Amino acid sequence: MTDVKTRARPAAILLTPASEARIADLMSRAPEGAIGVKLSTPRRGCSGLAYSVDYVTAANPMDERIDTPGGTLFVDGGSVLYLIGSTMDWVEDDFTAGFVFNNPNAKGACGCGESFTV
Repeated sequence: MTDVKTRARPAAILLTPASEARIADLMSRAPEGAIGVKLSTPRRGCSGLAYSVDYVTAANPMDERIDTPGGTLFVDGGSVLYLIGSTMDWVEDDFTAGFVFNNPNAKGACGCGESFTV
């Protein structure tokens, strides 16, 4: 009989320290009952899919769960295939602040950057 060694499965997406800090900040101000934030890719925009981050109050067993020091990020189970290998960052400058995604699966994006296609 051989010992079967399993290695930890890598997370669907990588989080930068800035995005982890933003998740911690969001969770420090979360509404009552929130257990984390959820990343999904709803259909909208001129290219077809968009990134959406919202509070979540219940875990869905189909979602990917990524535990961070400041809170839990859930990745919508139906969106994982569009996001595998992506990096999620938080960027702030003088004019805007928001999550920014480097998604190797995206084949195109709309001119305003609000939506993408795979």
